[in-house]
Amino acid sequence: MQTKTPEEKFILQYLKDQLPDNLTYHGLHHTLDVLDAGLKIAASENLSEEEIKLLRIAILYHDAGFTAKYQDHEDKGCEMARKNLPAYGYSSKEIETVCGMITATKIPQTPHNLLEKIICDADLDYLGRNDFHKISNTLFEEMKIYNNLHDEKEWNKIQKKFLEKHHYFTEFGKKNRENKKREYLQEINQLVSSYN
Repeated sequence: MQTKTPEEKFILQYLKDQLPDNLTYHGLHHTLDVLDAGLKIAASENLSEEEIKLLRIAILYHDAGFTAKYQDHEDKGCEMARKNLPAYGYSSKEIETVCGMITATKIPQTPHNLLEKIICDADLDYLGRNDFHKISNTLFEEMKIYNNLHDEKEWNKIQKKFLEKHHYFTEFGKKNRENKKREYLQEINQLVSSYN
């Protein structure tokens, strides 16, 4: 992992200090996981240094809005990027690129270019990884608090619907994550069909 720039250090410290402790899924650990996944995907896409710089900062801001609100946190993250990044020499064009990436992660994901496809796939990279169950449990715990969800059956139905609709956008995601994700979907399908 390369050295953090001043603007990266600033937002990381802010997330560490300001993100609510009960965000079992969307905590700082998630942002760092997405950064790691994003850089892996970026490495397979031949991006320029400038594009990697914008991708990194967009990832660090993509869930920063959770410091202020749970719903529509992407809009808030974008607002924060617009407010903070000019001080670090980002042009309005660069900031719009960053905001495009943040907005693309809103569910259902709507990426319009390669950088947006990368951040979307990085954000949901875990869906096709070995730590899927561990991470999805943290999301279940968080949804119990923020979405008034208490029932594991209901949670599995949500996951089934989500996995059915989701698809990876990058070659990396399709090649390295899609098959595993389908296995999890099959598993959850069996669970859900056993409820009837």
